[in-house]
Amino acid sequence: MKGTYPWGMTMLADDSQVMSKTKELCSVIAENSEYKSLLEKVERFLEDDAAKLQFQSVQERHHELGQKQKSGLELSAGEVEDFEEARKALLQNSVACDFMDAQESLQSVQMAIGKYVGKTLELGRVPIAEDLADQGGCCGDEEGGGGG
Repeated sequence: MKGTYPWGMTMLADDSQVMSKTKELCSVIAENSEYKSLLEKVERFLEDDAAKLQFQSVQERHHELGQKQKSGLELSAGEVEDFEEARKALLQNSVACDFMDAQESLQSVQMAIGKYVGKTLELGRVPIAEDLADQGGCCGDEEGGGGG
């Protein structure tokens, strides 16, 4: 049945205020000029077969060298040099470089929004700057425990 969720989760129904505001946020993001610029960089990369191949080759080589190190084998100077040369060449490819920057920016936006929503669910209120600051260490400093 449309809009029915287990455990009475009506806030996830299509017509709920939560979903309405979520869709509104998505709309604001989709219409944002900075987002559109990032998306254009991603699309330009996806249309450039040479850039994609170069990027994929460097990624695969990075993975191979990482696996080799993980298994306790030492990397030869030649392997490291070859990888560094390929990486430098990739960074000189403006389409690939723009793609990597755009990808990083989009991931940052996604993480920031996720952190904000996650903190809201955790705290039961809209987080303030201090709530969102990285606490460091393995455990946050939990003073008090009640919401005032």
